[in-house]
Formats: sequence, C-alpha cells, structure tokens
Amino acid sequence: MKEIRVAVVGAGYVSTHHLRAMRDLPFVKLVGICDYDRERATKMAQSFGVERVFANLAEMAEARPDVVHVLTPPQSHCALSIQAMEMGCHVFVEKPMAETVEECDLMTATAKRTGRILSVNHSQRFDPPTLRAIELVRNEAIGKTLGATIFRSSDYPPYGGGPMPATFRQGSYPWRDLGVHCLYVLESLVGEVRTLDVRQYGTGSNPLLKFDEWRAQGECQNGTAYIFLSWNCRPMQSEIWIQGTHGVIHVDSFLQTCTVNRVLPGPKPIQIVINGFLNGLARAWGSPYNMLRFITGSLKPSPGIYASVQAFHKALAAGEPPPVPAEEGRRAIAWVSATGREADNAMDEQVAQERNKPLPPARILVTGASGFLGQALLRKLRQTTTEPIRLLLRRQPVPGSVCDPDTPGAPLSIVYGHLGEPDSVQRCVAGTEVVYHVGAAMKGGAIEFEEGTIWGTRNMIDACLQHGIRRLVYVSSMSVFDHAGHADGVPVREESAYEPFPDRRGVYTQTKLRAELMVLEACREKGLPAVILRPGQIFGPGAEKVTPNGVIGIAGQWLVAGNGTRPLPLVYRDDVADALVLAAQAMGVEGEIINIVDTSNSVVQNEYLTAAMPALGRIKVRRVPVPILMLLASGVELLGSILKKNVPLSKYRVRSLKPLWPFDGSKAEKLLGWRPAVGIREGLRRTFAPNR
Repeated sequence: MKEIRVAVVGAGYVSTHHLRAMRDLPFVKLVGICDYDRERATKMAQSFGVERVFANLAEMAEARPDVVHVLTPPQSHCALSIQAMEMGCHVFVEKPMAETVEECDLMTATAKRTGRILSVNHSQRFDPPTLRAIELVRNEAIGKTLGATIFRSSDYPPYGGGPMPATFRQGSYPWRDLGVHCLYVLESLVGEVRTLDVRQYGTGSNPLLKFDEWRAQGECQNGTAYIFLSWNCRPMQSEIWIQGTHGVIHVDSFLQTCTVNRVLPGPKPIQIVINGFLNGLARAWGSPYNMLRFITGSLKPSPGIYASVQAFHKALAAGEPPPVPAEEGRRAIAWVSATGREADNAMDEQVAQERNKPLPPARILVTGASGFLGQALLRKLRQTTTEPIRLLLRRQPVPGSVCDPDTPGAPLSIVYGHLGEPDSVQRCVAGTEVVYHVGAAMKGGAIEFEEGTIWGTRNMIDACLQHGIRRLVYVSSMSVFDHAGHADGVPVREESAYEPFPDRRGVYTQTKLRAELMVLEACREKGLPAVILRPGQIFGPGAEKVTPNGVIGIAGQWLVAGNGTRPLPLVYRDDVADALVLAAQAMGVEGEIINIVDTSNSVVQNEYLTAAMPALGRIKVRRVPVPILMLLASGVELLGSILKKNVPLSKYRVRSLKPLWPFDGSKAEKLLGWRPAVGIREGLRRTFAPNR
C-alpha cells in the first residue's frame, strides 16, 4: 500500500490509543504531533516513534502529512479540522464531531470544497462485542428488532484547580460526552432517530457536576430506544440490550462479551433455564479469556478506538469511503445539541444568579467552615460577635448546623464554590477585612490535594492581595516538620527544620509544605498581611476515630508503632479556635509562624488510646515493634517497585511516625497571649466521656 503520512493534534490520553493503532499499520508513518503542552507532546512522540514535535498545526505543515487526527477538546474541532483540510489533509476527528450543527456544516462544506475526506471516531460502534451485535441484528438473528437500551455509568477526573474545565462548566457536557456514543450506536442497531425526549437530574453527589443523571427515550426507524446514563451508579457498567421478536442480545463492553437469549423449542421455563445456562457459561469463559487476551496484548486497550482508527486508514488506503461519514457525526450532534440546550440554559442561569446575587457586607470570611476545625471556629465567632460572617462552601449546609444561616448566632452569607476556582475565591474575599483560611484538602488523591490545598492557597493569596484585606490567618500543619530527623528531647520550635523529603511522606505533607512556603513568600515579597498557625494534633468531639500520631489505621486495626509511651503533641479543637481569633486581632504578627500545641500537660499514646477505647467499637489496637513495621514496609516498597505504583507504607514513613515532642509554646503566649482554656485532660473527657 502507498505510505500514509499522519500527524496528530493533541497529546492527551486518547492520543495514546490512536497512536498505538496507527503504529501497528505498516503503511502508516507518524510524522508529527503538536500540543499546547510541549513536554507532554515530546513524551508521547518518544513513546510511539513520532518523527517531530511541533508548536501548532500550521507549523506541522512542514511534515507534509496526508492525514491529521484532531484529538483536542470539542470546542476546537471545527477550526482545527478546517485548517487541516485547507492544508490539503484528510481529517479524522474525535467524537463529538463539533459542538454545533453549524460547525459540522462548515466542516463538511470545507471537505467538499477541498476534496478531502472527513471522518469521525465513533469508536463504540467498532467495539468488538458491539460489532457482533450489529451483525446479529442485520442478519435477523433475533427476528424483527423491537428496541434497544443502553446502560452507561461513568465518572470524571477530579477538579485539579484553576479555570473550571468544560466538564463542570457546561450543563449538558455529560450528555454531549456520552450521549453521542449512545445515539450513533442506537442508530446502527434500530435505525435513525426520529424523536428523542431527554431528561436530566442532579443528585448533588458531586457539587461540581450539576446534572449527573440522564435519561432519554426515543423512536427510531426500526424500533424504540432508551438511554440510562449515570455518574453515580456503581459498579460501573457499559451494557446494551437489544430486544427482538425471536431473541434478546446482551452486550457488556467492559467484559467484552456478546450473548444471545434465543427462542428455543419447548416450554418457556425450560427455554429460560437453557438460555441462562448457556449465557452464564459464555460469560464465565469469555471474561477470563478476554482478560488473558488483554494481558497478552491481543486485545488492545480501548479496543473500539483501536479498531475504528485502523478501519479508517485501511479504507483510506484502499480508496474506499470512510467507515463513519461526516453526515453520521452531524446527526448525533444535531440531537445532543437540541436536547442538551435545556441543561445548558439551567446551568447558565444558575451561574448568572450566583454571580449577580448581591452579597451582604461582611468583614469576616471563613473557608473550611464545614470541616472539623472550621465548625469550632465558626461557632466561636457566631457566639462572640454580632457582625455578619461570610462563608465559602462547596454545598448546601446541613440544616441546623453551625453553617446554616437559620441557626441562631451572628448572620451568615454564603458563596458557593471551590477553593481551587479563582472566580469563587475572588468573589468571597471581596469586601472582607479578616480571612480565616482553614479550608484545605483532607482526603483523596494528588489532584484533590492540588486543588484544595495548592490552588486554594494560591487563589486566596491573590484575592487577599487584590482586595487589600487587613489580616489573613492561615492554618498550616505540623506535618511540615522533619519528623524522621528530629532528635528526641530537643524542643520543637517554629524555626525547627522542614521536612527534607516531602515526596516520601505523602501528598498531604507535600501540599501543606508547598502552601505554607507560598504564604511566607507572599508575606516577604508582596507584603501579604498573613500570620501562619501550625496546630498540633487537633482532637475533639467528631474526631474520636482519628488515629493519634504514631498510629496507623489499617483493615479495622490501629497499629501503634512501638510500645505506646511517646508523648503526643495534642491541642483541643476549641483551644485552636481561640488561637485563630487571637491571631486575627494581635498586632505586629504579620509574617510570623506560630505553633499551637498544648504544653501544659503531656499525654502519651497509651493514655490517649485508653481514653478512646469506648469510642473505637470493633477497632482493635495492637502495638507493633518498629523493626516489624520496618520489615513490613520493606515488603510493601518492593511490591510497589515491581508494580511501579505508589504505596501507602514505606520505611521512611515508618521512621516519620514518631510524634514530635517536646514543644516550645512560648511564642504563642508571647505574640497572641494564647493559653489553652480547655486543655488536654478536660478535652479528653469532653471527647470520649461527655456525659461524665
């Protein structure tokens, strides 16, 4: 075959599947790739033997490609496809073809005018079990087709901070994202869509995703169609059921199986039993077989994309029409655009209302007010002042909670948004004087911590500087200290050494250390009027089952590293709230770091565990010698290196488990006048024995 020179625009995750499919075609030569992230494009080029990396599509014309794959976000599909066709290239564009019917028409008109081929990657139609189902329907293996139903669940990568992605910015995005797949598959099974009724619902499970449940019902040329899309249904599913007069086809895209319930001779109960047995046997055999194929490489990752890409290039090389004509892509866009408009309008209206809603004046802002420490701070503020307080919350507060404006206390106003979103932070900071920045990520993976802690702190610094606030009280963490390297008996002070290997400690330590250094730099370089508080281990009602320092919670057990005789750097939650309020009022503390630890009493791990025992329920406490934990960590590290995965336990983390003690608390008393009003002993009673 004649060599086909191919260039790729976009080096995101989907490009991996396109490049893999083309690399396996001997007549395809990969001549270029471009992406706004040049480093990412370079890595992708190195992985798949792409000749050159370019800054943009215009520059990539130097490589003289015959075909351009457009693998960028949908809003750029039209412009890039037209540009590529004007360069004389055929275009293979990822689904959806474009964002609007008008854009699809522009692309099609350009293809006709330039004499170029334009095709869309409708990959689900080329998934092997779907292809089998289409073949069975066309051969009337189940008689006359009556209808088809698609069940699809999904999730989206967590928001990592910065400008809000279209995933969460556009009300109809979930429908545009997966609805396209469903519509073209249904068209291949029951004919072109004639009518379509789409309904969207929001459960609130993900505050960023306004509509996370979608249902659609329609009439097609050869039967009815039903679509069930969910971002909540678990376990995940991607299944198709096709009903006919003489049988039912079931496709499971995850297991890569296609089974048929056929009309058999004999009584109905016998037919049901035989079909159940045969299909169960097929799934029992097919699932492990397909897993073996995947492991050995004969079944490619995302097999639908692999097959679709290869089908396009084989048709191009043979001079045949593309497997997916542009008209098919346009029909899908016409339906998703028309039926998604209601969701877009609802989302736009909500955003406009939130942005245009006048905020009552407020001198005080609290972030993280629904969290463990934030609730204590807000409760204290609402009880000790009558002036309005503003909150930044992700979702509606629980009725009757301290964040509920109807709860008695100082008046509240709420801005709904995310710390990682610059616009939300700017809106809530505007007009305030004192900001208590308590919010940060406490769980999740690297992306969640990047959004909640790093982006959240960056956005807060920028907003406070822009709006000229009087004081930012920033809550840091003791995790920023060097635990493994700290010598026993040496007092811990504010200037004690930072953690030298935060990457070995975990994402919480990494992000809290970076965030603290960002605040310090802004104080030093830009005059940010901030004071940083580093609380010790905060305890109190609501945190009864939080492991104390030096203890690992795993598989329903608390493993104490050692014999449990090390003192804990504790501080009661309400005492920390007192320190936060004092930090907002104190004079001359800008740029200071202050440790907040109760040094009036010392409590060792065993004492804390004894007090906590009634609240632990079925959790078992076991004391494990440190050498044994080190041996266990060595095994976990070895497994992680073999699997090339990050692991939750390492030798360095075991060495870092020891609680820091003693603490020098003189700076908190000197600069803030802070002394714990409740104290550790009374705090333990309130936490674990409140009725005594």
